[in-house]
Amino acid sequence: METPYPKPISPTQTRIGWIGIGIMGAAMASHLLSAGYSLTIYARSPSKASSLLSQGAHLAHSPHQLARQSDVVFTMVGNPQDVNQIVLQPNGILSTLNPGAVIVDHTSSSPSLARQIYASAREKGCWSVDAPVSGGDIGAREGKLAIFAGGERSVVEWLTPLLDLMGRVTYMGEAGCGQTCKIGNQIMVGANLMGLSEGFFFAEKAGLELSKYMEAIRGGGAGSMAMELFGRRTIERDFKPGGFVEYMVKDLGMGLNVVKEEEDERVVVLPGAALCKQLFSSMVANGDGKLGIQGLITVVERINGK
Repeated sequence: METPYPKPISPTQTRIGWIGIGIMGAAMASHLLSAGYSLTIYARSPSKASSLLSQGAHLAHSPHQLARQSDVVFTMVGNPQDVNQIVLQPNGILSTLNPGAVIVDHTSSSPSLARQIYASAREKGCWSVDAPVSGGDIGAREGKLAIFAGGERSVVEWLTPLLDLMGRVTYMGEAGCGQTCKIGNQIMVGANLMGLSEGFFFAEKAGLELSKYMEAIRGGGAGSMAMELFGRRTIERDFKPGGFVEYMVKDLGMGLNVVKEEEDERVVVLPGAALCKQLFSSMVANGDGKLGIQGLITVVERINGK
């Protein structure tokens, strides 16, 4: 049997599997269907798959069934525990993945788990790429995500026809480097959102009209992609999630715990990330963990007694 990698990817030959059809995963998978690829999906709640099924996707009853009939398997699930369960456990993807097939994990997960998956995949003659993304629900819908890829460079390049449908991929280095890049990304996004929230609250309390305030500053040094993605939503109190607050807590936590995880001497003190994690954690404690991360302004408001 000819193995999938490095045979060129094509819509007529390459079989795609997808696990994780939440807010972002479903939008990302739809781009593959629109490009003519055969797509098989697995969903713990099959009712959520109706939109993709109407576009021509097929439904698998388990991760190992999906893996058996796929050349490339994408995962976009909630947290590292989910990734571990779906990929590495006895009935997971690797239990039935064919030699030469590739796992692409878009979940924001742990660098050490990405390295573990890579090693386990290679033992079976397969490959893995950790490829978390940034850009939220808008980026997913528009196919404009930033994709951070770790693993074998040649495998990432081989995947480019698929990844290009979802956004712009940057090769970051060996296995785990994609996840490390995403953690760094989240540290910066959290800091930007904290500044955005406090700046908006300050301006509003001082009597400024927030829409005019944002237009005045967005072209200067205070402007940011966070403002472009979340500024209008914040002003309009639109806290629908592009990414859940509880996932931001998870991502920042991985950044703060990375020294412990690696068990080496690279000590990194991140006071701003620690503060951001506390603020987002307070949203979870207040029952707002399923809101979008632009809801951080509610924490600033509560602290000020609003």
